[in-house]
Amino acid sequence: MILSAFFAAASLGAAPLGVTPLGVTPLASPSLSISASASASALFQTTSRTDSTSGSKVHKKSSKTSSSSSKTSSKSSNKSSRASASAHSAPAEKVAPQPAFSVVPLPNAILPKKRVVVFYGNPLSKRMGVLGEYPEPVMLAKLQQEVRNFERADPATPVQPGLHLIVSVAQGSPGKNGMYRLRMTDSLIDHWCKLAQSKGYIIFLDVQVGKSTVQAELQPLIPYLKRPYVHLALDPEFSMHHASEGVVPGRKVGVMDAAEINYAIKTLADIVAQNKLPPKILVVHRYTQKMVTNYREIRPVPAVQVVMNMDGFGQPWLKRDSYDAYERMQPVQYYGFKLFYKNDKPMLTREEVVKLKPSPLFITFQ
Repeated sequence: MILSAFFAAASLGAAPLGVTPLGVTPLASPSLSISASASASALFQTTSRTDSTSGSKVHKKSSKTSSSSSKTSSKSSNKSSRASASAHSAPAEKVAPQPAFSVVPLPNAILPKKRVVVFYGNPLSKRMGVLGEYPEPVMLAKLQQEVRNFERADPATPVQPGLHLIVSVAQGSPGKNGMYRLRMTDSLIDHWCKLAQSKGYIIFLDVQVGKSTVQAELQPLIPYLKRPYVHLALDPEFSMHHASEGVVPGRKVGVMDAAEINYAIKTLADIVAQNKLPPKILVVHRYTQKMVTNYREIRPVPAVQVVMNMDGFGQPWLKRDSYDAYERMQPVQYYGFKLFYKNDKPMLTREEVVKLKPSPLFITFQ
């Protein structure tokens, strides 16, 4: 996920959401991060406490909070450490429920035979993720190194490399159509699809609907999704509907319901059937309880494999707690985990990631 406001300001000359060359003004309590979706700690670092579930710690503490806490007494630090350990260990004692729907993977499906490792971002901004931060040759070399890292960490599971391209970018201003989202051009999308194909990669087209809809944003992507190596991702954080109706993207965490996710599943399943394609993968980003509603009603099918991707950044124990709360304890089908080169402090090692329970089979680097 990214902070689209920066994209609009840096790449298009707009200045929504109070963007300055140094970032945006925090929108809520400075002690909590809005999550995973921030492309840099200076952008949308905060969110309301009401986005957290009771008893679950799912947000990253800001760098300011971390700095001030380091100055507290050792007694306070010890108490904090004990509280952190308790918070981390408690969920592991619970027995995870079974997914609501059980689907046997088809022989030509990617999951669970392989682990997918992707680089995320948008090439028009260095602040959105790895895809735009480096020249293409450097980025591709770094991705291959991460592939080797995961092959070493888990030799039993082959790695499928991929790219993760944001193609509908939520905006802090309405734009000409009033949808608070900006679609990438066909030429840009086609370039990155062909790059992925030329390397033997897969590619995910990531959608932030803003005030548009999943239905509307999928329609222009159908020609690309007919290609066997192209898959789909949805970002509920910037879906300004349901409890977030009427709010500008970035001011509040968005919401996506199972019905919208199921629409995407059906669309992908129809594309697979009509074009005799191998199964598609649908990735749904998540880092709070409320941003995905009615998760038990999300219905994977043999033609579409669903990954719920834990998309939060922060300290390792916070990320583990989030993964436990929104992945293990609320299973849908497959599990994903995002790693942030700059915002995870420190970033979990590849060996630590593959040892998470359940072991994630979709890894994103931002």
